[in-house]
Parts: sequence; C-alpha cells; structure tokens
Amino acid sequence: MLTVLLVDDDAEFTDVACTIIEFLGHEVLTAANLAEAKEWLSKETFDHILLDFMLPDGSGLHLLESLPAGKQPRVTLITGHPSVKGIIKDMCGSNVDYLVKPIQREDLESVFSQKKTASSKKAQPAITKHFGQLIGESAPMQELYKLVSRVSRTKANVMLLGESGVGKEVVAAAIHAASECEGPYVATNCGAFSKELIGSELFGHEKGAFTGAVGRKEGVFEQAENGTLFLDEITEMPIDMQPNLLRVLENKVVIRVGGTKAMPVNCRVVSATNRSMQEIAESKVLREDIYFRLAVFPITIPPLRERKEDIPLLAEYFINQLNAENDTRFKWQPEQLEKLKTYDWPGNVRELRHFVHRAAIMSDPDSESIELPKTIESPFAKKQTLSTGLKAGRTIEEVEKELIYATLEKVDGNKTTAAEMLGISTKTLYNRLHAYGDLSNDSE
Repeated sequence: MLTVLLVDDDAEFTDVACTIIEFLGHEVLTAANLAEAKEWLSKETFDHILLDFMLPDGSGLHLLESLPAGKQPRVTLITGHPSVKGIIKDMCGSNVDYLVKPIQREDLESVFSQKKTASSKKAQPAITKHFGQLIGESAPMQELYKLVSRVSRTKANVMLLGESGVGKEVVAAAIHAASECEGPYVATNCGAFSKELIGSELFGHEKGAFTGAVGRKEGVFEQAENGTLFLDEITEMPIDMQPNLLRVLENKVVIRVGGTKAMPVNCRVVSATNRSMQEIAESKVLREDIYFRLAVFPITIPPLRERKEDIPLLAEYFINQLNAENDTRFKWQPEQLEKLKTYDWPGNVRELRHFVHRAAIMSDPDSESIELPKTIESPFAKKQTLSTGLKAGRTIEEVEKELIYATLEKVDGNKTTAAEMLGISTKTLYNRLHAYGDLSNDSE
C-alpha cells in the first residue's frame, strides 16, 4: 500500500481520483493548493505525489523545491492541457512523470506500479530546459537567458528578431513562463489572416458584424488578459491595419469589429519577425510608431550556426522525444554528433529537428543505431544562392514577386517548402500569389 498526496484544485476530479486510488488499495490525502501541500509535507511522509501542473497559488513545479531531502516521493505531474506535455518532458529529474486529463484507472495503476518502458526518463540523459522551454548552454544562449530573465520582471513589450527556425515562439513562451503572470499565453500569426479577417482575429467581433459572424467573438487581446499575447510575423500585417493596432497599444482598449463599446485589455505583447531592424526600417513594412510601441525591448535570437556547441544537446533532446513517442531506444554515436556540428543549419533549430526526425524514420526501430540520411543539406541551403536580378529603380513589390517565383521554381512548386525558405507562412505565400492573380495549381 502506498501513501499518496493528491494536489489539485478541481474538486470533481479530486473526488473521482480519490475513489480510484482507494479502490487500488492505497491511502490518499488531498490538498487544493501549494500551501496546503507544503503543510502536509511538513507533517507526513508520502510514497507518491499526484501534482496538478497549474494551481491557484502557483505552478505545481514549485512544490518540487519543497520536497524533503533523502528519500523523495515519486511525483506525477497532472495537466488538463495536452500542450503542456512538451514543457514537462525532460525538464524534471528521473523521479517525475506526467499524466494528461482525463485520467483513467489504468493510468493511475500504471504510475503507482512504476511500470517503465525502454523510453522512460531514467534511460534518458538529463537536459536542462531553461524557463521550461529553452535548450542550450552556449555563451549566446546564456546571454539570451539573461535578457529573458530581466525583461520578465517588467511588463514591457518585446520584439523578437531572428532568422526563420531559430525558435521565436519558444522564446516568447519562455518570457511568459518567466513572468509568472496570472493570465494565459495566446499566440497568433499576423501573416495567416486576410486583410478582412485580421481585425476580427485581433480585436474580436460582434454578432452580425460581417457575413459569417454568427456570434460574438473575443479577439486575442481579450483572450490574453493579464497574460502574454504573441504576435508572430508582425511585419506581415497589412500597413493600413496598423493604426488600429497602435490605438490598442496606446490606449489599452479594443473595440470589436461591428461594435461601439471600448473593452479594456491588459497583456504583454511579444511580437516576432525574421526581418532585421535595418530591413524593417528600409522596407517600411512596419510603421515607425508601431515599432517603438512593440520593440520596447528588442531581443535578437542567435542562429544555430553561432552556437554549434548546443547542437548535440538539441539532437539528444529531439531523439529522446521521438524515443518516447515511438517506444524506440535510438542513441547517437559521438562521431554522428560531431558531423552534425560541421553543418551550418541555415534552417536553424527547425531544420535540425526535421533532420533528426527523418533519421529516426530511416533507422531500424529494433536497433539502437541511428542511420543518418545521405545528405544533411536541405532546400534551405539554396536560400543564399537565389538571384532576384536586382536593378536600380525596381519596386519592392516587383523584387518580392520575382523572389517568390524564383523560390517556387527551385523547389518544383512546393509551396510549403518555398514558404519556409522565404521565412513566411504558407498562408502568406498563398495570399501573395492570389494578389498576383496566380490561382492555378493550388495543390501541393
């Protein structure tokens, strides 16, 4: 029989879980928040702790710091949000597992019996995830951690700059996690919506505001109340929509499309672009007043080629993820990791993750050996060789159009790959082609 501490503020879930735990023959005590859990830990000894990831007075992870020295109880983190799995995985020690609600009797029976597979954490090397998100111990990443830590203590808006694939959304999530704010993390892509719909996405709409508006909708500013709003591809926002965004940033209120009432909003805005500051200024894709509102604290994320010592850590993390997902036991050989370090990875972390995934698929699932693809180079490597035939007097629109068609030609018309090479979303690419009047061959 085990003595179990269940820490969860969901009373209905607690009742059901307690019934199952007692049915399995174990003793269970409950706590609804961190304070109650710490009080139990000061008085009782537990074999196992079932710990909600998000509690009224903080993250369940904070309780791990209060565990007694010596023989520690086994911990299973519980979350109702599947996306949180990626945050929990590999950020804790080998004594910590996780479960996602809804939880069945078989799930609890398994964690109490401590059944393990070949892909368990105990078989995986410990990899530190800074702020629960970021991997890397190089000097450029240490500098990034310092910036994230400092800005997280403020409410300043942040603009993330960096090449496609460096992990701007991961850094945005890290800023949110480090801020420990009460509200949620909400992300949206400014290049994924047409000019007609982006206002509704950002500011919401009232019922009947336009064709298809069958009900009231909150925009992402309202959804991110007291939290963090991530605006990806901010430089893809139509220029004539930017004054509406400026008013929200200055006045802290939104007016839903089709509405008249000003709704107060309060959130930190983290925006991102793969354009440099110089390019933003010269191309005039972002109004100057908007830039200064969004880039109160700009952060440039280093490309992977500038932190090559982190490549083995990332490769280990990605293969561990795939091992856990597919019940495999692949292991890198030192010479393979050295080979990965010799490549510049123009597609950055995204390209490395794709390569590791490809290697895992190619490898024998019954073996520990990883078979590397014959070539590391991807279409990203051709990005630097594209020629746009630049000539004085040509408009930006003309150059952009030629670059898009040259890229599509290089990748045999694959719009997904072309969008990745251009550093834009597939939706943005389709919008550009639509504007050019090219409606043919919409299938990949």
